[in-house]
Amino acid sequence: MIEVHAFATPNSVKVSIALEELGLAYDLKAVNVRKGEQKEAAFVALNPNGKVPVLVDDGLVVTESAAILVYLAEKTGKLLPSDAAARIRVFEQLFFHASALSPAFGNAGFFKRSSPEPQPIAEARFSTEAERILRLLDVKLADQAFMAGEAFTIADIAHFGWLWRRQFPGLTLDERPNFSRWYEEVAARPAVQRAIARVEALVEAPASAA
Repeated sequence: MIEVHAFATPNSVKVSIALEELGLAYDLKAVNVRKGEQKEAAFVALNPNGKVPVLVDDGLVVTESAAILVYLAEKTGKLLPSDAAARIRVFEQLFFHASALSPAFGNAGFFKRSSPEPQPIAEARFSTEAERILRLLDVKLADQAFMAGEAFTIADIAHFGWLWRRQFPGLTLDERPNFSRWYEEVAARPAVQRAIARVEALVEAPASAA
């Protein structure tokens, strides 16, 4: 059975959503990042980068949430178009997520909530960038149903992870009707709801990464 080492984080929920959407059985193992369990030797042996999520499938270890999404899509032939033009639109959004949205959201939240000392310049820099990204995607969603076109794909799953945790960087979807419509539609999917419930339950789960 597929194992997923994860916690209730934006990147972890993506993997659970994909697995639920694809109907694949998986064992979800808690790695409590609030307690630093991702830095323990047993977990670092899986991912030297010391970050969740990690997927293990028949001895193959896959790290980085975007890579895991691609792996699962390729494994099943779902959530990723076979047509070259449609496929590249999905990869555009995955790379945009990894290089732009995720760093901006994560850093905005860190400097707003977790920095040992106030860093107003850094906070403003990343918060402004996060807002810019939301505007860009809101415009895109005015002309298409989903992030990469008219079909729900792993691109939507990637972006949803951080939008689910948008309170961390202090962002809202107010006055972004297209983004709000997309978010509510994705959040209402039964597989998404099951995935969120499973990763949220990890907060109270005992450590199982060792």
